[in-house]
Amino acid sequence: MFGQNRLLWSYKLDWDERYSIDEYLFGQKPAQAILRNEKHLVSGGETLLIADGEGRNSVYLAKKGFKVTSSDSSIVAQQKAKTLAERHEVKVDFELEDFFSIDWSRKQYDNIVGICFQFIPAELIEEVFMGLRSATKQGGTILIHGYTPEQIHYGTGGPKDASLMYTETTFTRSFTNSEIYLLEKYEAIISEGPGHNGKSAMIDFVAKL
Repeated sequence: MFGQNRLLWSYKLDWDERYSIDEYLFGQKPAQAILRNEKHLVSGGETLLIADGEGRNSVYLAKKGFKVTSSDSSIVAQQKAKTLAERHEVKVDFELEDFFSIDWSRKQYDNIVGICFQFIPAELIEEVFMGLRSATKQGGTILIHGYTPEQIHYGTGGPKDASLMYTETTFTRSFTNSEIYLLEKYEAIISEGPGHNGKSAMIDFVAKL
């Protein structure tokens, strides 16, 4: 998907190692951003969660009646996600795949959800957003949530590199005004496992295609 740029990029973090703790790194409850914005999703629709990690968000949406596919590159995280889905007795389809190798043309979804997938170099983010758009059905929704560069001062989660964080321009460059349904920066106290904990600088984005 990403041509020669793909060969230049490698993960700086070993996600299998990060997820290999007994507890859930980002907790078992859904992200606050999901609770804030699920009203914008196509109710009960086919929903892809990218970089879904340990499954807290996919399991929650499955419980709410969405037809959920969870994608992640970490086998350790996905095993924990499967355990969580079994515990809650919900059906989630799991895809173990390298994010940078996803074929966005293989299927279209009613909703695509990305929560804090902030490991993408700035020079690739527009191409990623193009992929998300192509994988979203007409009338569908893209929901993205993450940290803004101000998060560097808090150090309560997210990457250490401000260039990997989102600004309003991150989204307005790739989506037309008619598609942007919500674009909001805010600060909040986050308590989502040891990975996201404390006062945080956040941004929510919703596009309606």
